[in-house]
Amino acid sequence: MAERLYLVLIEYEADLAEIDAAMRDHMAFLDRCYAADVFIVSGRRDPRTGGVILAKAPSRDDVEAIMALDPFVSRGLANFEIVAFRASQTSRAFKAILDA
Repeated sequence: MAERLYLVLIEYEADLAEIDAAMRDHMAFLDRCYAADVFIVSGRRDPRTGGVILAKAPSRDDVEAIMALDPFVSRGLANFEIVAFRASQTSRAFKAILDA
């Protein structure tokens, strides 16, 4: 099955002190997902109320299972929403990333 794109919207459920205390583990989680070529780009929301991840995976279930491993989520510090979409137009540079 071809990989699809997913926008993951993370919303903090805890105060920033608790988020910051879990940040090192969250960053290790992100690093593993980048190494597995699942995450394309990620970052904090502005203002800092959560984060955003662009992922590619075979299914929504795969993304849900991966996100359940995020320390922010597994520790009850944040929740997430997954938005599936098909890229109908991209820049040449981004198409190269998707085709890799």
